[in-house]
Order: sequence, then C-alpha cells, then structure tokens
Amino acid sequence: MTLALSKLHAGYGRIEVCREIDLVVADGEFLAVLGANGAGKSTLLGAIAGSVVSRGRIELDGKPLEGLNARDRARHGLALVPEGRRNLFSPLTVMENVQLGLRLLPAGDRGRTLDELFTMFPILATRRAQPAVLLSGGEQQMLALAVALARRPSLLLLDEPSQGLAPLVLQNLVEQIGELRRMGVAVLLAEQNHRFAAQLCDRYLVLSSGEIVDGGDGNQLQDAEHVAHAIMA
Repeated sequence: MTLALSKLHAGYGRIEVCREIDLVVADGEFLAVLGANGAGKSTLLGAIAGSVVSRGRIELDGKPLEGLNARDRARHGLALVPEGRRNLFSPLTVMENVQLGLRLLPAGDRGRTLDELFTMFPILATRRAQPAVLLSGGEQQMLALAVALARRPSLLLLDEPSQGLAPLVLQNLVEQIGELRRMGVAVLLAEQNHRFAAQLCDRYLVLSSGEIVDGGDGNQLQDAEHVAHAIMA
C-alpha cells in the first residue's frame, strides 16, 4: 500500500504548522521524518491519520483520503501510534487495551490476531491482566504498538517511539519494529533521534519549521554530523 502526499498544509485554526509537504511511502517501505521538537512532525502524522485539519492531497493506493475522518482512514489501513503512547487507556488492563484495537476487525479474525500479537510481544502476554499504568515505559511502548497493530494496518504511523526509553529498551524496540517488514507493514516514522531511525529506515526526510529541507538514503544517517546539522538548522 503506497501513501502519497502532495502540497499538504496542516495546522490548528489559523496557525499553519506544515507547508507544501510532498512525500511518498512505498509499499513495505520504512521512511523516517526527522526533526527537532516543534518542527511539525506530530502535526504531519496527525494530518495523515485524520486528527489534524489539513488541505492538499493525501492518497492511499491512489485513492484520496481527504474528507474521511480518522476512523474511516483506519478502516483503509492506517494506524497511528501517537507521541507519549496516547493511544493507551491507563486504567485498563493490557488485554482490555488490545481488545479496543481489535474492534475494527471482523469477529472471526480477532482471536488469531490476538495470538499473533502476544507472540510478537511475549512480555505483554504475561502482563495481560495488569493495568497499563503499571507497565514500564518500554512495556507501554510495546502495548501502544500492539494496540495499533491489532487493526492489521498496511501503514503504521509512529510518532517518537524512542522518547524517554533506555538504550537497552530501544534496541529491543528496533527489533520489534523491524519485524513489521516481515509482516509487510510500511512505516512512516517521526523521530528526533536519528541514530535510532538509522537502524530502521530505508530513506529519511528532514522537517524544519514545517517544511522538508533535506533527505536521503537511510545509510546516510550514519553521518551523524550532517544529519544533526540538518535537523537543528
């Protein structure tokens, strides 16, 4: 499933945050959008998911998504994991949170999908009766991913998944997100941590003050000085 944006503008009321955004995420591709805090990364992902007002062209496999609300876009194969794991309901258990994600699936597919998610995230299987608020930061990120993947999306929008996580936890997260390639899920990753993104992405773009100012192949992210300068410019 291919995502294509053309001349996308997005913001809040009269405040325009993102301007003239053109990008393509090919079927099965991992694309990173890098930028400092306030660059417009979250606004961009929200516009794609349907939670932020936008104008311009958003197409999924050539079909326009403008005018569709967030729920209908999810039915077309999009799933968003927002910054700070805000797709979780903290008082609910791990199982209850995942079951909320499963609601968009046909009833006959839910049991198999639940088994697949607990195989992918075995720690969640052992914590299934535990409230989400009692999980560690890394476990909450796994649960946020599981809730989004419960919808069986074709394209996953990940907003700052590395935020606040320890290095060892980050490495485990890299492996789990990498598993999405095997599943055929494309990823649009919004990140400030370019070293984390370098372990995952095929290509990258740099967003600064709401505009794309740089980009290249994922292997160029190893050039930390060049990328760090582009992010902070």
